[in-house]
Amino acid sequence: MASEDLVRRSAADVKDDDQLPISSRETETLVDEKTQKQKQKRVASVDMFRGLTVGLMVLVDGAGGEWPLIGHAPWFGCNLADFVMPFFLFIVGIAIPLSLKRIPHRGKAVRRLLLRTIKLFFWGFLLQGGYSHAPDELSYGVDIKHIRWCGILQRIALAYLVVAVLEIVTKEADLEDKSTAPFFIYRKYYRQWIVAACILIIYMSLLYGIYVPDWEFRVQYDTSPYYGKVFKVTCGTRGKLNQPCNAVGYIDRKILGINHMYKHPAWHRSKACTEVSPYEGPFKADAPAWCLAPFEPEGILSSVSAILSTIIGVHYGHVLVHLKEHRDRLKHWLSMGVALLILGFVLHFSHAIPLNKQLYTFSYVCVTAGAAALVFSLFYFLVDIVGIRRIFLPLEWIGMNAMLVYVMAAEGIFEGFLNGWYYESTNNTLVYWVKKHVFVKVWHSQRVGVLLYVLFAQILFWGIVAGILHRVGIYWKL
Repeated sequence: MASEDLVRRSAADVKDDDQLPISSRETETLVDEKTQKQKQKRVASVDMFRGLTVGLMVLVDGAGGEWPLIGHAPWFGCNLADFVMPFFLFIVGIAIPLSLKRIPHRGKAVRRLLLRTIKLFFWGFLLQGGYSHAPDELSYGVDIKHIRWCGILQRIALAYLVVAVLEIVTKEADLEDKSTAPFFIYRKYYRQWIVAACILIIYMSLLYGIYVPDWEFRVQYDTSPYYGKVFKVTCGTRGKLNQPCNAVGYIDRKILGINHMYKHPAWHRSKACTEVSPYEGPFKADAPAWCLAPFEPEGILSSVSAILSTIIGVHYGHVLVHLKEHRDRLKHWLSMGVALLILGFVLHFSHAIPLNKQLYTFSYVCVTAGAAALVFSLFYFLVDIVGIRRIFLPLEWIGMNAMLVYVMAAEGIFEGFLNGWYYESTNNTLVYWVKKHVFVKVWHSQRVGVLLYVLFAQILFWGIVAGILHRVGIYWKL
């Protein structure tokens, strides 16, 4: 039989002792064709959504101080920055079924997820634990007595670990079931929704059931005029969602220790604390004591609730795996996204459960997950269905190298490196010069200049860098 005929035979037709007479060049051609088909199956909207999320984080960190609507809401409510963490967790969830589908061996999958979790915790402690002072301070190191245990990457690591283990334990063998019956995927993965319900019950029970007593704290940041002074906060209540007396902060103070919590919470910009709210400024003379206290926005109880965002993302990943028609996928995603938004807004505006990122309330879970669902569905429609891809390429490139851009741009490591090379004064660096002369002075506005600097000199710049790295096949993978 001719080699051409043998190549056409399926794997099922080839016996163990069959030898396919294919030259090395023909083998390379077949491998290349197979690789190309695999690349074509990659859902570009997943990378673009991930890139959008990292880009939003860079925008928030760089311009949030000048634009309050970009920064975090001081307490209740939801600004642009408050969508970043849920978007991260949502896209992590989507990726879990897609990645585990390629690793059928359960033991290998567990080893990989444990290794990734350890890496995420390591980078979280290094970047947000206090060791790195980039980009503004040319120093490093942290007093172990004041290291911050929680952070963005630590929360992502926890959610990823819990949900990935849940996916491995509950995943059924038949991943290629093409049924499109109503509620099919909900039934197939009902155990995951049972776990989600248990997580919600535990969170709500602790949030509203724990008694919060009076507490004291000592001001630890030496830049404060109140440094070293001890303040007392009066609570003696339960079920409160206000700044000083919520169960989220109480649990963190008891378990983490108040010295290991975030020292610059968003509530510093609340009306009770400063006259220039929603901007950050000097505290009022009659500001309540809790204005000076630390608070951990990525704390223990709020991270328990944050797992729900990842479980919802996993559900969207299941839709990608099981439903093959674009119409079926979009119908499922959009209906669930709209339902989540409606539920979240009803809970918020009825004053039943207000939106609060710091506490990661259930209404906040619903609204942010619903928003993530609609944005992801829009990307999927525009990119994977209509084919409008070129304009979103910088986001796709960032999404393919998300860890690199997060570390270098969002955490300011690259700018910190550049600021280490200064002329006469530490304020006379390339970064400060570009920001001041190319953006701020040209537009005669600090706010507009900073915003444009972040958009072009950071987000677009790193999008191009990520694109170059993509062309040469360099990625920072966990």
